[in-house]
Amino acid sequence: MVKKIPMRQCIGCGEMKPKRELIRVVRPKEGEISLDLTGKMPGRGAYLCRNAECLRMAQKSRRLERSFSCKVEPEVYEVMLHALSEADGNS
Repeated sequence: MVKKIPMRQCIGCGEMKPKRELIRVVRPKEGEISLDLTGKMPGRGAYLCRNAECLRMAQKSRRLERSFSCKVEPEVYEVMLHALSEADGNS
């Protein structure tokens, strides 16, 4: 029996990829949007490729704002960009 691989769509580039290849962006009920590197945090989630370009495309087209139905401040994108570059360096 072949195990099914869960697929998710990147909100930056729109590509369907295996869930493990993407990073989850999460907005818990408290409202603090952040990167969920473990994929286990509670709250509404969206997925991004592990590169800064997809985050920039998501920011430009306001896809995170649409996914979470709230305003996302530019500082949040800067923090996520920094965390994404750190996570990429550790891999």
